Amino acid sequence: MKLKDRPCIRHRLRRADGDRGVGSVEFAILAVVVLLLTFTAIQVGLYYHARKVAQSAARQGVEAARQFGATPADGVAQAQDFLAKFGGSVQGSGVSSAGSSAGQIRITVHGRVATLVPGLHLTVIQHVDAPVEVWTAP
Repeated sequence: MKLKDRPCIRHRLRRADGDRGVGSVEFAILAVVVLLLTFTAIQVGLYYHARKVAQSAARQGVEAARQFGATPADGVAQAQDFLAKFGGSVQGSGVSSAGSSAGQIRITVHGRVATLVPGLHLTVIQHVDAPVEVWTAP
């Protein structure tokens, strides 16, 4: 009796012939999943980077506006300057000082996050509050 004629060997050979191409299909599916996870990780990183840049711009604006004799407009200008230098990841950004009062300053920075996926619109809004420095007699 030849080796191919044995029943258990014939069954294994038949089953192996039916599995041809499975490795290619598995690789194609796995490649899509890996690319999706990679792009998601990059997009999350871009979002958090844009958030930190917006927060840093708002902080710079508040520090400029809370100094003795400064106005909220000085803080807005400082935040806009910061975004002009370092805000490449915050697209279409805007700065405002809404909510400011005589004793408190608030600078708000908002904009869109750079995205890898066309049609995905993520926005970031960060604000910082601080008391205004005032001169008091000792």
